[in-house]
Amino acid sequence: MVNTSRWALHYLLVTCAVLFAGPAFSRLPAAQSFPLILFGLSASQTLHLITETVGLAVLSLISIRIVLTMPDDGRGYSFLKRMILPITTLLIVIMTDKTIRLLGLSLIDGFGTARYAIAHLVLLTVTGLWITTTWLLNLDVLRRFFAQPAPGVHRTTSLTDTEGAQRKEDDERDIDTSPRRSITQTSPPLTLGRYRVLKELGRGAMGVVYLGKDPTIQRFVAIKTMRLDETDEPDKLQDVKARFFREAESTGRLSHPNIVTIFDAGEAGDLGYIAMELLEGTTLKDWSRKPKLLPFDKVISNVATVADAMDYAHQQGVVHRDIKPANIMVTKEQVIKIMDFGIAKMAMSTKTQTNIVMGTPTYMSPEQIAGKKVDGRSDIFSLAVVMFELLTGRPPFMADNVSALLFAIAQTPHPSLKAFRSDLPPAVKDVIDRALQKDPAQRYRRASDFAAALRSCAKGLAA
Repeated sequence: MVNTSRWALHYLLVTCAVLFAGPAFSRLPAAQSFPLILFGLSASQTLHLITETVGLAVLSLISIRIVLTMPDDGRGYSFLKRMILPITTLLIVIMTDKTIRLLGLSLIDGFGTARYAIAHLVLLTVTGLWITTTWLLNLDVLRRFFAQPAPGVHRTTSLTDTEGAQRKEDDERDIDTSPRRSITQTSPPLTLGRYRVLKELGRGAMGVVYLGKDPTIQRFVAIKTMRLDETDEPDKLQDVKARFFREAESTGRLSHPNIVTIFDAGEAGDLGYIAMELLEGTTLKDWSRKPKLLPFDKVISNVATVADAMDYAHQQGVVHRDIKPANIMVTKEQVIKIMDFGIAKMAMSTKTQTNIVMGTPTYMSPEQIAGKKVDGRSDIFSLAVVMFELLTGRPPFMADNVSALLFAIAQTPHPSLKAFRSDLPPAVKDVIDRALQKDPAQRYRRASDFAAALRSCAKGLAA
């Protein structure tokens, strides 16, 4: 981090030297015997000129050094970093003109008084436009600098936090149980890698999501960030980063019309980021409560599409680990898209703690709760929970607190679908019963089998 006070002091001292050192040195008695004569000047004038030139050169170097070392914090540092060069250029133009006129250099006469005046005016105009343009382009950064800092927002959850008996608000249900540090409100960075950060889109368990733009191809992206330095063993930070990028690479290889595309992954300091396809639409979370439940055939179609996409990912060795309505979007073009595929694994790869439980409690499989190694059958269980909720308006497992909820998922049989939807064909109940088996071996072997069973139910109902 730049020592701003030190650089500011250096800058002010050199600026003062440029203003006063030259004239002061030239008035000293010893200046009359200065051994060097330039441009037909006297000894004292030559000393004055050399002092001013050296001062302006040092001022330029300090300005360049500030630009190279000062960080982009989206606030005061960023504004100073962008303004320092045009302001320094203006000082150099003004001080050079003052020195030339004060010393009465014959250079003006040789160049032409009128031409010199025009050249000086052009330089002042160009520099002034540079300053004005830079100021206007960074007004948002300046506003952040003077804005009242927002109070810190802390969102930390553990297995001891309560869910409040399945509160009416879905956000109070969807709690991530992974141990992590607080997510604190900060100003967004100006850039992440090659992407320009435009604004914050939201905050989640993993980190902050920004709207970004790739200036190379003018493409808008969603950028999800994660802390890479949240580890109890700082000496293993490089291993943490390597695991993160390994998981990002495996997920980035997924290419399926119903899975959000990951374009890029990188790091900025200790912040990891993933640039992905930007979507517009609504998530299935908006259709998981009465009276906004979707028709039966639409639910079957959507869940079967998700299952097929999951099967593709599973065959590539990628398990989602956090299937829930909020991670399944219906775009404006009515295309189903699974979001955050592999994100939970990426976040887990940045942790060094053992026995980590990743996921949203309501939708976790029994093996996730037990901290066991999971495969595609865990996603099948989670998708069956989603389907139960889309059909009935409530998840199959509910409790007064997270601990009781996790126990219910792991040990208590799920309620019968017929108790909430007697109008549905028995085949649908059979499909959900199999997908919600506690033992993974008793579930569908592949997500494609789950999708085929669902489509058979829809055909049977149509017949």
